[in-house]
Amino acid sequence: MHRVVLHCDMNNFYASVECLHNPSLRGKPIAVAGDVLARHGIVLAKNDLAKGFGVQTGNPLWLARQLCPQIVFVPPSYDQYLKFSALAREIYSSYTDQVEPFGLDECWLDVTGSRHLFGNGRQIADELRRRIRFELGITASVGVSFNKVFAKLGSDMKKPDATTVISREEFQSQVWGLPAEDLLYVGRATAQKLAGYGIGTIGQLAQTDCKFLQQRFGKIGLMLWRFANGMDDSPVSQNGSSLSIKSIGNSTTTPRDLTTDQEVQITLTVLAESVAQRMRACDFLCRTVQLTVRDSRLQSYVRQLRLPQPTCTAGEIGAAAMRLYRENPPEYPPRSLGVRACNLLTADAVQLSLFAQARKRIRDEQLERTVDAIRSRFGHFSLQRAVMLTDPQLSRLDPAAEHIIHPVGFLQGAG
Repeated sequence: MHRVVLHCDMNNFYASVECLHNPSLRGKPIAVAGDVLARHGIVLAKNDLAKGFGVQTGNPLWLARQLCPQIVFVPPSYDQYLKFSALAREIYSSYTDQVEPFGLDECWLDVTGSRHLFGNGRQIADELRRRIRFELGITASVGVSFNKVFAKLGSDMKKPDATTVISREEFQSQVWGLPAEDLLYVGRATAQKLAGYGIGTIGQLAQTDCKFLQQRFGKIGLMLWRFANGMDDSPVSQNGSSLSIKSIGNSTTTPRDLTTDQEVQITLTVLAESVAQRMRACDFLCRTVQLTVRDSRLQSYVRQLRLPQPTCTAGEIGAAAMRLYRENPPEYPPRSLGVRACNLLTADAVQLSLFAQARKRIRDEQLERTVDAIRSRFGHFSLQRAVMLTDPQLSRLDPAAEHIIHPVGFLQGAG
């Protein structure tokens, strides 16, 4: 039986949710944007009207204003985005239990076993679009294909509010003429490198000797060759699968360059608390802590540390991040820091120990879970560590800002 995989992508998700809650924004070019005063002044998302003026995600706000003088900037409403994402997944789950998120606004669905109930792939996709439009008030584009990669490609081909089917029999005529960068995991750098070898389309990639690609690009070269030839057989994860999460991280651009170790420690503590809280909510522990630093000259580096024992406490994660920073200080003051918990495992997979150090770790975790409960009731900033009081500006960083969850099987993005 051939698989039928759907990829649902809610159109201009952040901007669409903002327009839904503020009708006065409709018909105007808008961009969901960070806080200029906090130096988060970039475009996070834009609607089609702003895109028509050349505004792109990641543009600094001054450039977006230059491209589109009438653009309206609105701050992000993360709680609303999470709510709408959850509502969309409830709709998807009424058709299949194989629903795999790819960010807040995108999901894969395997509906192979659902066709006898709901019709063929196109019919299910059309019904999903109708329900999202009617029940949520926003639109989605859906790709239908026999694997995840082409389903994702299909959802990108026609926007907004469209269904695109890429069949096993006709995929060559449908996708081989498209630019290579349209293929999943072909980023800008990879596309430029492919172009250097005369590979500009998906078809040219598919027809290149796979051994050549492997020699030049390593494992990813072989993977991309398989994708271009329709050979993706990766499964769609089931709802609630803990294995779908590979790492949990948080990063922030600080209101000012950090010139002292104490300023760095405060920022890392805020980030570590956010990461640890999310880990505990999912009953995860991490084996590795990763630190990302970007300095005032926009030079970046990443370092990571293997922990002696898995943990989910902010104290241990923050201490590991601070150790990495002290052992690898940047040449210039940092302006952006990120902390990520990697190599996750479920808490029940770790054998308990009776040693004193293990008992202390258990007490620390129980204490932090108590803090979680207090903050959930009275607000995140109702209870803070003493070090946070030494610099209120840094300690008030939004704990939800720039939150990143990386799913298994997907290459880590920038930042």
